[in-house]
Amino acid sequence: MRRILTSILLALGLAGCAATSNVDTASSDTQSSTSSIEAASVSTTAAASAASKHAAPRRPAPVRRPRHHKPKPKPPAAAGALPISYASAQQVQPQPAPGSCHVTGQGELVMPDPHCTPGALNPAVTQASINQTICVPGYTKTIRPPESITEPEKLASMAAYGYGGQSPSGFEYDHLVSLELGGAANDPRNLWPETGASPNPKDSVENTLHDLVCSGQMSLTQAQHIIATDWLGWAKSHGATGNSTPAAPTSHTPAPAPSAGSSGCSATASYSSRYGDWDVYVHSGQPGQTVTVSDTSGRTATWHTDSSGYADVYFKAPPGAAGETVTVQVGGASCQTTL
Repeated sequence: MRRILTSILLALGLAGCAATSNVDTASSDTQSSTSSIEAASVSTTAAASAASKHAAPRRPAPVRRPRHHKPKPKPPAAAGALPISYASAQQVQPQPAPGSCHVTGQGELVMPDPHCTPGALNPAVTQASINQTICVPGYTKTIRPPESITEPEKLASMAAYGYGGQSPSGFEYDHLVSLELGGAANDPRNLWPETGASPNPKDSVENTLHDLVCSGQMSLTQAQHIIATDWLGWAKSHGATGNSTPAAPTSHTPAPAPSAGSSGCSATASYSSRYGDWDVYVHSGQPGQTVTVSDTSGRTATWHTDSSGYADVYFKAPPGAAGETVTVQVGGASCQTTL
């Protein structure tokens, strides 16, 4: 009996050892697998870390900069082209050095020194804008500099041309390219002391060229070139006279004969506070005629009619002269108006 019990206990003990051994073996296998996984993970991490060390660093996304368009260069001016002027009409402009300029010609038929006075243009006047600028009656009045600016300029310009010390009344401070042809209003390159009284032969040529431009018979550029470089030659070839009374422009139809009374002359007037004088607007059927405006106190002003018989005469009188009567004489006709 005892032997049987001993055998049973021994068998049970052997079975327990075997089970424990199997469990330990399984646990050991599990731990070994876990260790293998962890080792693989560590290896992968190490490999990734090593790879990242050798990989090129990532660049930040580029920031778009605003484009700066390079301005296109201005085309070079054509040979002989007149310069564009931006000189202020409200500031006295410096003039060439005394004695540095010389005219060509004699009397009223003179041309300025091309080095001192080559001419300069108003940028607001182009072929496309003539119907809003120079072809509008009274336009030049709106851009003409005041006498407070032009008088000191005139004296300095006279000195530059060798006329220093002479009376300014014997000279007209003239625009080489006239305002009615798009000339610069207050640029020393476009102003000079023209000998003789106004009106003069050049004024007649200016009016004729202006009419040709505004009627579409001549380009603005051509007219500006003529008046700046060879108005004397153009005047001779078109029958202009050499005396101070402007010649009537050539026309295919005869100009209406002067007539007395209202049929040959009518006038109105308005005061310009900017320039301190009166605009006397004269309408007649007489192109190229001298116009004289006078009052009872002895004040007078003279200009000339264009090819349509129209003239804007600047009459120097104070605003207090409003209500006074002035007499207009144009050719063989006369009329009156009230300031």
